Amino acid sequence: MKTSKEIAIEWGISERTVSYLCNRGKIPGAYKEGRIWQIPDDVVKPEDSRVKTGEYRKSDNKAVLVPNTDNSTAPNATMSRKPLPIGISDYVRAQSEYYYVDKTLLIKDFLDKKPLVSRFTRPRRFGKTLNMDMLRVFFEMSEEDTSIYFKDKRIWACGEEYTRHQGKYPVIFLSFKDVKFDSWEATLSKLSALLQTEYGRHDKLVDSPKLADYEKAYYNKIVNGSANEVELSAALENLSRMLYKHYETNAIIIVDEYDTPIQEGYSKNFYDEIIGFMRNLFSGGFKDNKYLAYGFLTGILRIAQESIFSGLNNLSVNTVLDDDFESFFGFTYPEVHQMLEYYGCTHKEKELQQWYDGYIFGNQEIYNPWSVINYISKDCNPQAYWVNAGRNEIIEDVMKVSSDDVYERLLALMQGERVVARINQTTVYRSLSDDPANIYSILLVAGYLKPVKKQLQADGSYMCEIAIPNNEIFAVYKSEILSYYTTIGVIKDATSNIIAESLYSNDKDRLQKAVGEYMTKSISFYDAGAEGFYHGLVLGLIALMDNQYKIKSNRESGDGRYDVSLFPKDKNNAGIIIEIKWEKDMDQSALSKLADKALKQIDDKHYDSEMVQAGIHDIIKLGMAFSGKEVAIKAR
Repeated sequence: MKTSKEIAIEWGISERTVSYLCNRGKIPGAYKEGRIWQIPDDVVKPEDSRVKTGEYRKSDNKAVLVPNTDNSTAPNATMSRKPLPIGISDYVRAQSEYYYVDKTLLIKDFLDKKPLVSRFTRPRRFGKTLNMDMLRVFFEMSEEDTSIYFKDKRIWACGEEYTRHQGKYPVIFLSFKDVKFDSWEATLSKLSALLQTEYGRHDKLVDSPKLADYEKAYYNKIVNGSANEVELSAALENLSRMLYKHYETNAIIIVDEYDTPIQEGYSKNFYDEIIGFMRNLFSGGFKDNKYLAYGFLTGILRIAQESIFSGLNNLSVNTVLDDDFESFFGFTYPEVHQMLEYYGCTHKEKELQQWYDGYIFGNQEIYNPWSVINYISKDCNPQAYWVNAGRNEIIEDVMKVSSDDVYERLLALMQGERVVARINQTTVYRSLSDDPANIYSILLVAGYLKPVKKQLQADGSYMCEIAIPNNEIFAVYKSEILSYYTTIGVIKDATSNIIAESLYSNDKDRLQKAVGEYMTKSISFYDAGAEGFYHGLVLGLIALMDNQYKIKSNRESGDGRYDVSLFPKDKNNAGIIIEIKWEKDMDQSALSKLADKALKQIDDKHYDSEMVQAGIHDIIKLGMAFSGKEVAIKAR
């Protein structure tokens, strides 16, 4: 008989995979002796019938060169291509069964710097969870020899100074990435279940002679799911102490996506409850905890001023603007080039770069890893993979109160321009709607913008020149970002197309009908407000025309400031100037006169001066008048 570990080495797969197959009866004659699977010597490796949705397929399916641990290719080793790790955050499985981009030098950088508590903030789906699981497998004590998962990786070549830490610590690991509920009660129940599972993973504590009876009683409360909110908030502190007493070694605590439940609390109105709980949970686990070896946290936003980490002076924060650890979240150019060579699609390198490159972390240019692996797995078909995989609901709350200046700057960004903005890395959830300028900080850390240039200010903020990173983000601004600017929901594609076509052909009747129908179906009577509301509505509705036009808002021209103008990128097309008026409780006759007044103002104030000076002489002038859900449009 052979052990599951011996079979794993013989078959070239992980021991966890062998155990998985044994548990499901896929290996005839296997039986469990204690915690170890015993397997007949002559057993045949079962065929893997799982559907590998991430596998890149070509018609010839030729064997290819396989990457070595140094990311070169082995000249004499050939085998079928490994599938791509779409949605795989299990390190052991990712590195053994899938194409794995080696990020283990993160361990070296960390051990060189040795911060007591490290916090990494990066956009979603940039490899945070996989990296945290890698740290867990590397550092965690185990009956299994987990060094086999690192001996062919870059960290092992760094020497005994680093490898001596492998498998030497008890580890507490929690991921809050799926804590997304509508109420505090449901959120607390989920947090209790996660703590219950993690405590259960350390079941040796149940019979430990080194623990006091009251500690075992607390342990059982957590495992049985009967602990109350106060008892749960002490879970990290108590578990790290119990692990220290049992193993006589300080514990490592890893909390992945720590800010997900906080974001949900902000959006779903249980913010105070989640902040209070997290403050106590993290204070016990990371502040003045003498049983802590190291701590790691990941998230999207920094959340410095929320007092969650109040008094935690041992915290090292690493954001998208910092140079430390800049290449470990997301893919670098050499890593992407190596991947394209492996899958035989280097001819697609330029397209992939235009769509998914362009992020800047510290001083390192980074590709979106989620989009890259989806692009290759989908026969190199460029789509908005990253944004379609989730949504940052915080953006909606901010955009509902955005100013005209924010409208105009986002339109400029959509047209490939750069804008200057102050980036405050300590933006707090509670104050997001207080200052519309916070939107740039949120969009930057969430992955919707990149800092082309940055300059640190005395108050710790950055003055940045920002831009949209790549084609993928350009493609989603219209559907995901600018749709919020109507403050009334998502613009239907058919309506948007009709409006764009009507503006292009100067068909005011069709335009008035399309805008009127949209307002009737989509706008609540109570949503309709002052002129600024309709100004934002019009900007949102014409956003789809940004490929043909440079859209400007509230600019000086002639003797005043026009509301909206569309400068054609091709001077063979007509320019468009729109003036907007609004009054309460007007009938259609009065509204028609108000539209005439708006149209006359364009001429009286010479709003066409800027276009004429730019050499545009074919100009469509539109006067739009609104009252509640009613609209009148006059054109010349």
